[in-house]
Amino acid sequence: MAAKDVKANAIEVLVPDTSVIIDGIVSKKIRHNEISASKIIIHEAVLAELEHQINLNKAVGFLGIEEVQKLKELSDEKDFKIEFSGKRPSPVEIKYASIGEIDSMIRDIAYEQDATLITADKTQAKIAKAKGMKLIFVQMEKIIKTLKLEAFFDETTMSVHLRENMEPFAKKGMPGNWQFVKVRDSKLKKEEIQDISREIIEEAGMRADSFIEIERPGSTIVQIGVYRTVITKPPFSDGWEITSVKPVKRLSIGDYNMSEKLMQRINEQAEGILIAGAPGMGKSTFAQALAEYYANKGKIVKTIEAPRDLILGENITQYSMSHGDAQEIHDVLLLSRPDYTLFDEMRNTNDFKLFADLRLSGIGLAGVVHATNPIDAIQRFVGRIELGVIPHIIDTVFFIKNGFIDKVLSLQMVVKVPSGMIEADLARPVVVVTDFETKKLEFELYSYGEETVVIPVGNEEQKKTSTQKIAEKTLQQEFYKFSKDARVEIIDDHNCAVYVPEHMIARMIGKEGSNIKALEEKLGIHIDVRELDETSRKEELKGDEIDFDSKVKNNSVLFYVDTRYEYKDVNLYIGDDYLLTVKVGKSGVIKIKKNNKIGKMLMDAVNSGDKVRLVV
Repeated sequence: MAAKDVKANAIEVLVPDTSVIIDGIVSKKIRHNEISASKIIIHEAVLAELEHQINLNKAVGFLGIEEVQKLKELSDEKDFKIEFSGKRPSPVEIKYASIGEIDSMIRDIAYEQDATLITADKTQAKIAKAKGMKLIFVQMEKIIKTLKLEAFFDETTMSVHLRENMEPFAKKGMPGNWQFVKVRDSKLKKEEIQDISREIIEEAGMRADSFIEIERPGSTIVQIGVYRTVITKPPFSDGWEITSVKPVKRLSIGDYNMSEKLMQRINEQAEGILIAGAPGMGKSTFAQALAEYYANKGKIVKTIEAPRDLILGENITQYSMSHGDAQEIHDVLLLSRPDYTLFDEMRNTNDFKLFADLRLSGIGLAGVVHATNPIDAIQRFVGRIELGVIPHIIDTVFFIKNGFIDKVLSLQMVVKVPSGMIEADLARPVVVVTDFETKKLEFELYSYGEETVVIPVGNEEQKKTSTQKIAEKTLQQEFYKFSKDARVEIIDDHNCAVYVPEHMIARMIGKEGSNIKALEEKLGIHIDVRELDETSRKEELKGDEIDFDSKVKNNSVLFYVDTRYEYKDVNLYIGDDYLLTVKVGKSGVIKIKKNNKIGKMLMDAVNSGDKVRLVV
């Protein structure tokens, strides 16, 4: 039996599927006399699917039920019957609606009744034609209408912020130079925001330039044209809220006035790029310009986004992390072999690891990260990726500020003595970070003991302070193993003095200087062991004495200090005699067990009336 494309007039029985019910097509065509039917059969499966969508708080369910109500009202006006028929689908069939279970049930009832099936679904239409059924296939009109949301935007608006029972506000201006202004004086009612939300979601399902990125019970993220829109509602938020962002200006690489040397870097060498900057400074705008530049040079360019919000040409494929996991993205990119991939908004450890994995696979990458200064972008990788691998992953950092390129850094791994150290045997692998334009060394990253440090080289005073703090902390911990009375004095970046009681000096130095030599090699600094005399003891006693309350409880001696000293190091003395350094715990509590050496000394001091002091 051949399929029959029914035009519209004098249809005996009409069976609509879910696609035309949700989009409100049937009521529109009946109202405008484009379709005339004696009876309309709505399958119970349609109602079950709409009910399921409503239970998930999805707007399409509410839209579909409204269409059914409109058809009931039109049945009296246009003199046709509405009949609900068919078996209600099981939960499993509803669950698998996306793979055709519901469509199949609707198609079967139309076939059995010799009715006309009306659908806007291409797959449904093809199967109906293959079965020789009567069919009306509605080609969705690609008419882009003006949204209510757009009324809040003008040519200078970067984003709009709508919240129930509040006046609408907008950010107007340019990245780095904007104002937060009230759009109108009257407050938004809950019903108005719901109506705007419903329209956005409905249009996203119909327009070719739009899609629903993420839909959850409490939030929906929609890309509709150039507008990236986030809709939140109770119970996720305490009220209905819409935040919509629109790019104010679309720039090309030529608009950034880059030097010839930097353009050569982009064309020939930069394959591990970080685009960094504070929120709203123009990172995504530059990322778009870079992606389109590579695409226009005949390169295969793809993006990884979560959610997809970059406005790019048809020649660039955009992948969504919201609809796929890291492994799927990894597999697809390795198999499709793009020349460059743009990773927009790297946020968590998995994002950074995926970036590193793809880069080490040979794919050219540009990643977008939030950072308040250029070095922060590199530090986001420290601890997540091995230090020696970072220069193989990142070679160029663009720092964007107020919409322009503020600074460009380049990275390289070398073996050298870190700046500030002089002994040749202290050479180690160092990641050097230089200003791309001036070649001036700005930062060094290297391992110091068990820590990875980032040392600013340009600012000598800051560099010295940072180095000494790390050295002092590390040395103090090492020397406490020999004597709790040890005092450390950092002389400069290459030398330190350690003061210990006279009877501990030989033990500290070790046989033929073995202990000190081992420590010097481990810590990369020359150590001079000196006797702890009254002068050095008085130096150690410097500091602010703090008030405390004490209490002996169970097996511990407890000291209670002000909570502002939480997690700070405090020196404990009996009179002028240093006992130990402790870290103040949560809520300002210091706990020392009574049955150890220090605890017994404290108990003896308390019982004999000696003064116990805490110095910070």
